[in-house]
Amino acid sequence: MASSKLQAFWNHPAGPKTIHFWAPTFKWGISIANIADFAKPPEKISYPQQVAVACTGIIWSRYSMVITPKNWNLFSVNVAMAGTGLYQLSRKIRKDYFEDEKEVAASLEG
Repeated sequence: MASSKLQAFWNHPAGPKTIHFWAPTFKWGISIANIADFAKPPEKISYPQQVAVACTGIIWSRYSMVITPKNWNLFSVNVAMAGTGLYQLSRKIRKDYFEDEKEVAASLEG
């Protein structure tokens, strides 16, 4: 049973014998690096980089569902990219636009 599933995975059109497996697998490095950057201060986050990561994730997630065969590895890595990019953008926007409002309100009160 396990042998037949392993053989089916090995011989799948998007399996380990093809670039369709290895390209998304190595792309996980981008998402992992973005997760590691969650500890980075928001001032050091780049808008263009995170917009690119988020948009790439969204566009390629859609593409991975319309191609034949379905490439679930490609889909999952791009969902992760979109999610981490959007999270990083939200951190940057909160820092740049909403933290200033808190400082202004605090200075007006004091």
